[in-house]
Amino acid sequence: MSEIKKLIDELKSVLSEAAPKKKWIQAAIKKPGALHKSLGVAKDKKIPSEKLAKAASMSGKLGRRARLALTLRHLSK
Repeated sequence: MSEIKKLIDELKSVLSEAAPKKKWIQAAIKKPGALHKSLGVAKDKKIPSEKLAKAASMSGKLGRRARLALTLRHLSK
């Protein structure tokens, strides 16, 4: 009986780790405004699509931030 309980507890821990985390966007955005600053766009202005697409094709943090911005644009409000 105790072996079954151990297996159930182990299964619960594995499933809880594999479950998608809530509020992943808040964790993904560590430095708000960094993309605007690196692209040279004022914070109160919208980043042009062409500039964002060009930055998304780059590597490194700039590319990652730009790809996340493109992803977030497509989410429903």
